Amino acid sequence: MSPTVPDETHPADAAAAGPRGLTPRAYGTLLTVLGAIGFGASLWLSVERYLKLLDPERVTSCSFNLFLDCGVAMTSSAGALLGFPNPFIGVAAFPVVVTVGVVLLTGARLPRWFHLCLLGGTVVAQGLIFFLMGYSFYAIVRLCPACMVVWTIMWPLLWFQVVRAVQERHLPVGEGVRRAVVGNRGIVLVIGYVVAVGWLLLAVGGDLFQSFGL
Repeated sequence: MSPTVPDETHPADAAAAGPRGLTPRAYGTLLTVLGAIGFGASLWLSVERYLKLLDPERVTSCSFNLFLDCGVAMTSSAGALLGFPNPFIGVAAFPVVVTVGVVLLTGARLPRWFHLCLLGGTVVAQGLIFFLMGYSFYAIVRLCPACMVVWTIMWPLLWFQVVRAVQERHLPVGEGVRRAVVGNRGIVLVIGYVVAVGWLLLAVGGDLFQSFGL
């Protein structure tokens, strides 16, 4: 008699007919890579903020011209919303995302409540990003290149968590919504970026092009 091979397919995946969902390995890889990029950008900003405190006249390494200037953003009133520099939040939070990704890559399974807590924290973080984007566009009219790295990775970090939560039925939605979210995850991701770029161009496109001499 041949040995029985354990079925590693998740019940939610096996029960659902339709579009192919995110595999645990793909999801773990996304969390690991996006978290690492976010941590790197946050650490870069944290170091620059520390050096700026030591020397207020110092030009930050992520400042390229009068418009693309990290220094203006980090020394503005919105640069320390919780009483300490905003990048410190990323330095503390992104390693958690990386750790979760690595744990998933080992094949471990995490409880539903943990995934929902991580998703809730990411929703709050994305809300903070939206506020900082609006503040950069309309209040200081400057762009922080290192901050924009964090802005860029936050959207897929949030969206793929939503996709995975819907796919695994951690979030109660109808089957039609579930199929639409899982099956069109790539399209929605692209739409999100198009909307963000459109917002940026409408708000500060002229200043951005002028900073490059266009």
